[in-house]
Amino acid sequence: MSIMYLLEAFQTIFSDLSSLMFILIGVVAGIMVGCLPGLTATMGCALLIPFTFSLPPVQGLLMLMGIFTGAIYGGSIAAILIRTPGTPAAAATLLDGFPLSKRGEAGKAIGIATIASFVGGTIGALIMSFMAPQIAQFGLRFGPPEFFALAVFGLSMIISISGESLLKGVIAALVGLLITTIGFDPLSGVPRFAFGNDNLLGGITFIPALIGLFGFAQVFRNIEKMGIVPQVRSKVSRILPSFKEVKTLLPTMFKSGGIGSVTGSVPGLGCDIAAFIAYGEAKRTSKKPETFGQGALEGIAAPEAANNGATGGAMIPMLTLGVPGDAVTAVLLGALTIHGFQPGPLLFRDHPEIVYPIFAGMILCQLVLLGVGLAGARLFAKLINIDIKVLTSIIFLLCIVGSYSMRFSFFDVGLALGIGVVAYFMSYAKFPVSPILLALILGPMAEQNMRRAMMLSNDDLSIFVTRPISATFLFLAVLMAGLSYMKYKKLREIERKVAETTAQDAVAK
Repeated sequence: MSIMYLLEAFQTIFSDLSSLMFILIGVVAGIMVGCLPGLTATMGCALLIPFTFSLPPVQGLLMLMGIFTGAIYGGSIAAILIRTPGTPAAAATLLDGFPLSKRGEAGKAIGIATIASFVGGTIGALIMSFMAPQIAQFGLRFGPPEFFALAVFGLSMIISISGESLLKGVIAALVGLLITTIGFDPLSGVPRFAFGNDNLLGGITFIPALIGLFGFAQVFRNIEKMGIVPQVRSKVSRILPSFKEVKTLLPTMFKSGGIGSVTGSVPGLGCDIAAFIAYGEAKRTSKKPETFGQGALEGIAAPEAANNGATGGAMIPMLTLGVPGDAVTAVLLGALTIHGFQPGPLLFRDHPEIVYPIFAGMILCQLVLLGVGLAGARLFAKLINIDIKVLTSIIFLLCIVGSYSMRFSFFDVGLALGIGVVAYFMSYAKFPVSPILLALILGPMAEQNMRRAMMLSNDDLSIFVTRPISATFLFLAVLMAGLSYMKYKKLREIERKVAETTAQDAVAK
């Protein structure tokens, strides 16, 4: 049945050339965002969501997926040319991409990154297309207790996105949860924390909050860098690698694409972790592991196939269960909601006309990425040379237009600006903003379903542990939080030992 729906979705997209045009626009815009250091895929989607409001839902979502796909790939261009990943997902790519660039083979490195991104992204999109409907069938058994437990499971990934300080990540998430309580109570309709301001009765609108956290905050950071960050110059020659080189790298690309898809489907891991896992596996199984870090072609193919494979994987929990796989899919989840669709198992049952074009569009995004990436590599490389003053002005204008366009309200512009100021100072204190975004998405889901479950059970909390599915998700939430905490403690211990060793070496000298 799903194959029939998928074929119909392809037919629908190809019958309307405007859908293909929006995929192309999204991919090009995503690559442009991705190859500019500091502009993440999350911020690109956040800034451009308002421009999808006037579009039919399918076309708007296709453009956003194009941005997601293009931005993850685009980060490799900056990583290869200037040793600065355009997005966190490209951090592993620079390990071998930049040494290859220094040898005068930047074009070949970008060509391999493009082909690997296409292969990995296609694997991820196909796995998403055939796995997601099966998971959604399982999700149809969910009631309020299960959805509450699912939201708790999603919130447990806060530990893995908390950055340097777990406490600060938890505090940021609590701030996000408090923000979700502003406005009318979802069950009783009683106003909460509106402070007499009618503009707050509907709550803090998602788009201004999103643009403030990722858009205006970036503007302020860019203003701080003006006159300090030197202008960068980049040059790219021959793009296409030889057929023999591509053929040799295909096994690595296929394996890494699978690794990325599986890793991306686990909430909280994301594209950057998928890239490093695949890089490590490629080095472990390579016949010449000593070449890694010195310009090994496998060292580019593996992380790029993995981080693009993770884009499809991250869409699986977002579409089937309403739990975002990473920060970008959290933004896409918000976009679906704004267009009037609630991600989760009911989406597959009630709106197949939305779900399957998303699957088909994700596959087509990879084809467009391959063509645009190879044809426009030299042009995209020149974007790195853009003056930071011009770039900041463009972002600032997009932030204003985006925050105003949803409700045509200057209050929303001021709200986004205020949130941006807070987010800017949070970054100084090393408070992560991603937990706030996660709480804004999952907070209402957790509150509403918890209260509904309590009504069903006459305030008996045992309803959450006596139902197998909800109990399983709560157990997984505790397990994931525990494993993430152990990993966090291990990393802090390693950093402490490195700092002590560095200090001892300094004293010895």
